[in-house]
Amino acid sequence: MKKILVTAAAVLMGASAASAADLAARPYTKAPPYVPPAPIYNWTGFYLGGHIGGAFGGPNNALAPGFFTNNDGRFMGGGQIGFDTQFSPNWVFGIEANYSFLDTGSFFANRGLGSVTGRLGYTWGPALLYVKGGYGWADSRFTNGFAGNGGRDGYTVGGGLEYLFTPNWSGKVEYQYYDLGNVNFVGPIGAPGTFRNDQHTVKVGLNYRFNWGAPMGAPLAPGY
Repeated sequence: MKKILVTAAAVLMGASAASAADLAARPYTKAPPYVPPAPIYNWTGFYLGGHIGGAFGGPNNALAPGFFTNNDGRFMGGGQIGFDTQFSPNWVFGIEANYSFLDTGSFFANRGLGSVTGRLGYTWGPALLYVKGGYGWADSRFTNGFAGNGGRDGYTVGGGLEYLFTPNWSGKVEYQYYDLGNVNFVGPIGAPGTFRNDQHTVKVGLNYRFNWGAPMGAPLAPGY
């Protein structure tokens, strides 16, 4: 019996060794490189910002030949607030209100420009190219307070380029034209006259974006 058990154990050990020898070594495979998810640049949400730039009167923006013109550039600065929504998936639609103070010492010149506009843009990555248009208003009141006339109504059109350089901050360069109609006046010698009240503006701005409504679970830009 003892010999039988020893013989059986030897047979089992030999079979196990043979089976282990028949097994091939596991090949080494390198783990695939990490590929981060594609960044999502989302423009949906409210924003608040400021801007500086220059305003230039149109070629016919003058009270009287040789008396006064408003064609010289004026420094401007102000703020804007708005809301954008991104759809379909590279298009952005929004609405924006802005007001700009103008640096002018003239009694007759516009003291400020305001607008409420819609805007439509196309975005690729962090860049947004857009056009805008809507209601324009000139603060042509004769005092720095709220006395005098109520300003002048008109329309405005323009466009610009905005760039989203962090999830919450974007910068823009923008052109905007204001057409505020004709202004009738009485000249220095009592003769009536008319001048065109229009303005070309160029400005740079900075917006803080609250990202309300942006998709969750994915980065807005590489590294954030």
